[in-house]
Amino acid sequence: MARTKAVHVRRVYEEPARDDGTRVLVDRIWPRGMSKDRAHLDEWCKQVAPSTELRKWYGHVPDRFEEFGRRYREELKEPERADALAHLRELAGDRPLTLLTATKDPGISAARVLAGLLRA
Repeated sequence: MARTKAVHVRRVYEEPARDDGTRVLVDRIWPRGMSKDRAHLDEWCKQVAPSTELRKWYGHVPDRFEEFGRRYREELKEPERADALAHLRELAGDRPLTLLTATKDPGISAARVLAGLLRA
């Protein structure tokens, strides 16, 4: 039986947790008011973020999350995003991975969509 990969989703504004493992910011835009030191990042993988058009259309409207996820998974097939997703898969392969986002509700974020793909 395959072990589920430890992929966490957290807000970048939260203090790092002991079980975070590799911490990767997956937003295209740097979080407002956050210094690089305070973020405690291992990487910033902005290439995996949704397009500006998709992000603006979505606007974190909860009723649009399902459609956003479908459209975002399609975008992740584009070469640059696919390469970035493959890189995240490698990072998640042998130790915990924490996907960081600045969004107010990580439960309806691109990071959540990514985490679902990486756990599969």
